[in-house]
Amino acid sequence: MFDPALADRVRRSPTAFTRNRTLTLPRMAALMMSGMCASVQAELDALFGALDKRGGQTRAVSAQAFSKARRGLSADLFDLARAHLISLAQPHIESMRWNGLRLVAADGSRLRVSTRRGHELRADHYVFALFLPGPELTLHAALHSADGAERQMLFEALDVLQPCTDLLLLDRGFIGNAMVATLTQREIAFCMRVDTHNWKCVTDFTRSGEAERIVTLQAPCEQDARDYELARTPSTVRLIRDVTPSGRVRVLMTSLLDGQRYPAASFGALYHQRWRIEEAFKRLKHRLRLEAVTGLDYLALQQDLGAKILADNLCTLLSDLDVSRDNVCASRPNRVYARGVLKPILGACLLRVRHCLEGLASLLALIHQNRCRIQPARSYPRPPRKAKPHCHLAYKFA
Repeated sequence: MFDPALADRVRRSPTAFTRNRTLTLPRMAALMMSGMCASVQAELDALFGALDKRGGQTRAVSAQAFSKARRGLSADLFDLARAHLISLAQPHIESMRWNGLRLVAADGSRLRVSTRRGHELRADHYVFALFLPGPELTLHAALHSADGAERQMLFEALDVLQPCTDLLLLDRGFIGNAMVATLTQREIAFCMRVDTHNWKCVTDFTRSGEAERIVTLQAPCEQDARDYELARTPSTVRLIRDVTPSGRVRVLMTSLLDGQRYPAASFGALYHQRWRIEEAFKRLKHRLRLEAVTGLDYLALQQDLGAKILADNLCTLLSDLDVSRDNVCASRPNRVYARGVLKPILGACLLRVRHCLEGLASLLALIHQNRCRIQPARSYPRPPRKAKPHCHLAYKFA
């Protein structure tokens, strides 16, 4: 944030953040990366209060000044910061591979950010993300229009993945010959859940009672091959029968054909890790109140998405510092508690305020003492679909 070259890259106008002002670019970025959930003025007063050793609330700038200053800040700043944070956390990520592969879950979620009358039940935007279930970090996120298809969103994000080293976990919304052919020809391993009504070979496999079967899918149609620049060649995949603890049968399709190296019995737990991206969306939308946008334009939504994902990644990494592998397997950080403890000083720590950095170690010790124990094979049946317990309109809480 203090790099002049970075400031030149993220300015939206040549004169933005060039004069000596109270609300500098590092302070703007630190404020937004701390995860703004209250009113803008309350967040500003809390940040400048944390910069002062006396603490409390300090009125230094107004919410109007923040709204004016953010127009000169590109949302690319938070994408660059997230990529830099991921590179710094690479040793932590490498330690959580599955059979040598980095797990990446992909999914989309609807956002309701409009407060206009008559729009409370309509999605305004989609956010599509690539998530690392092991270290619990968001690798990539992008905004899309509400009428877009999740498969197309994934096609646009495939360049983020690493061929031969990533294993993509997908739900049923991404199935299709074109998707399978694309991942196979790009040498991106995958594990996806499939339905019986999409492929005849899946129907036959479900009725056979077999535990696994290797099948060959038809080549993508001529139109898909032209649109996605694919070779019209058949794809060989492996079907695996997975029975949940409740007795429900799921069919998983994977490009990992080696039954010795990748046993069929391990794919149930593997696919279950995809659920961590659903928990990440819940944190962003409920705990960090992503739908309560801090501005009135599309730029504010882009900035809030990038900043709050970065805040979630920062809290995740700080919660897992200096934790042994045995403890990681037996427990999980209490992310609600961690966020509540870190929120008051996170912005000041990003600004390298000494008294906040000195108190960070004691807060991390408290976070490590309040981990949630994991009970193996414990599960709860998913309740029937009903109205969500929160209001659709995205009002901020002061």
